[in-house]
Amino acid sequence: MNARPGADGLEGFPERQARDLIRVALLEDLGPDGVDVTTMATIPAQQERVAEIVARAPGVVAGVPVIALTLAAVAETIGGEMPSVEVVAGDGTRLNRGDVIARLSGQARVILVAERTILNIISRLSGVATHTRRWADALDGTSTMVLDTRKTTPGMRWLEKYAVRTGGGTNKRMGLYDVAMIKDNHKIAAGSVAGAYDLVRSAYPNVTVQVEVTTAEEAQEAYAAGARFIMCDNMAPQLLAETVELLRAAGEPVEIEATGGLTLEVVREYADTGVDYVSVGGLTHSSPIVDIALDLTD
Repeated sequence: MNARPGADGLEGFPERQARDLIRVALLEDLGPDGVDVTTMATIPAQQERVAEIVARAPGVVAGVPVIALTLAAVAETIGGEMPSVEVVAGDGTRLNRGDVIARLSGQARVILVAERTILNIISRLSGVATHTRRWADALDGTSTMVLDTRKTTPGMRWLEKYAVRTGGGTNKRMGLYDVAMIKDNHKIAAGSVAGAYDLVRSAYPNVTVQVEVTTAEEAQEAYAAGARFIMCDNMAPQLLAETVELLRAAGEPVEIEATGGLTLEVVREYADTGVDYVSVGGLTHSSPIVDIALDLTD
């Protein structure tokens, strides 16, 4: 079984993508001239302060490297000095309300200009990690893993998928380029499951192919065509269990995913059918943020 189906190369914190996101976020905040009019007017250039980034609610923290990256970008933008960063709670840490994530020390202007960009990103990523952790905990003790999808915030996919991993989930494909995923419209356009599979395999012989099915018959057709990763969409647990049994008995190893309409309340029942994965778009499209704040301490 693949550790991360169709998501090769997604190890570690995606620093390059984080830098790109920070650049865009600071442009939104500071405009073309790179100015925070309130901070520049009220905070002397050489004033130094200590600040803490603090959890206002429980959760799993993700995106801590963004703190230093944002401070560095702001220091360069406004001509200040980079504050020091003491990380207290690294990515993956379970937080309680009031827990300190990091302490910052240095020029107040740099800290305050960076504040909202830091909080926007780590609050969002921590929300994804926290939500994912609930699914991973619900599946604890089974052989089923929770997968993310492409239902991500534009521009934040690499970071959100990192947050899924931080929360104990598993990444699926990154985009349309790295894995072929045959869904209903592709089957309709090609005329059949087998027809769509053959066309993809002919055009891109080295790419992984995944096929979405809605019936046991479609699953068997996809397997017969050569598919070894089959997504069972919106199947009730009994039908899913029967489909899994048919595919497991077919001979060659096959990876099976349950997708569509899953909730935390029923996911254990789906895991008990023997699927390898459950995919949950809500990990990235519906995770509420974790409330995180920045407080000056002196």
